Amino acid sequence: MEEKKYLVEVSNLQKYFKVGSNAILKAVDGLSFRIRAGETLGLVGESGCGKSTTGKVLVKLHEPTGGQVLFEGQDIFQLKGKEQKAFTRKAQMIFQDPYASLNPRMTVGDIIAEGIDIHHLYTGKEREEVIQELLRKVGLNSEHASRFPHEFSGGQRQRVGIARALSIEPKFIVCDEPISALDVSIQAQVINLLIQLQQDLGLTYLFIAHDLSMVKHISDRVGVMYLGTLVELSTSGELYQKPLHPYTQALMSAVPVANPKKERSRQRILLEGDVPSPINPKPGCRFKGRCKYACDKCDEMPEFREAAPGHFVACHMV
Repeated sequence: MEEKKYLVEVSNLQKYFKVGSNAILKAVDGLSFRIRAGETLGLVGESGCGKSTTGKVLVKLHEPTGGQVLFEGQDIFQLKGKEQKAFTRKAQMIFQDPYASLNPRMTVGDIIAEGIDIHHLYTGKEREEVIQELLRKVGLNSEHASRFPHEFSGGQRQRVGIARALSIEPKFIVCDEPISALDVSIQAQVINLLIQLQQDLGLTYLFIAHDLSMVKHISDRVGVMYLGTLVELSTSGELYQKPLHPYTQALMSAVPVANPKKERSRQRILLEGDVPSPINPKPGCRFKGRCKYACDKCDEMPEFREAAPGHFVACHMV
């Protein structure tokens, strides 16, 4: 079977924000990864590690400070005019807060059709038919098109957000913690919907989340971020079975296990110390202040290298 080509290629991506007069917040600092067409890459890590910023850079909601993002072989930050507009059709985003991301003054039908109107894809009866079809695909009814966002539950609003992202027939969707604001009972429904849509439409996802068990369920591969850098990247099964980085091991030890006997016998890895500030970070490994294996070598930034086939890690001790 022929291996699928890479749709997204990220090389040494950096996104810095100026804070105050001379402080620099390094939200994303040297990320490199690739996403094949049709796969889901999960991105996990603590709050503030730069996951969402990465996603926004990939769909050009933020301009990068440095590095390169190739989409279908084209540098997205060199695109202008018609090429830029064509890219916005191919790459879309589903946001974390479904209520804040929907215009409360617009009907659901007009929200879904906003991209259709901007790109002049459909008009009149055909436009309405497309709206109805998108509502059906995400599990909503045709009469929902005339309602406003405040009339829906959180899960329904997120479905509207998904329909809006699908309306211009994208190839790549950044899912920025799309379930974290939803009730637990609804989260699995939304995840299953995203999986079904991917199978039906051949979509490629970057799935950003906190919930490690959900990430495992939807992702082909998973990347672990810590303070703006990628510390580990592997297939989902390999990462959950054999985490190599001390930070990943601590994260995995906190994931609940369905078997009560195994859960009781498991040992949690508790990280000591506070997360360092991403403002003007010290040189070397970002995790060294909380790592029990830290040594003099860790004063140098570890190389992000392939420790096993398809399993990349940034740690001097591995």
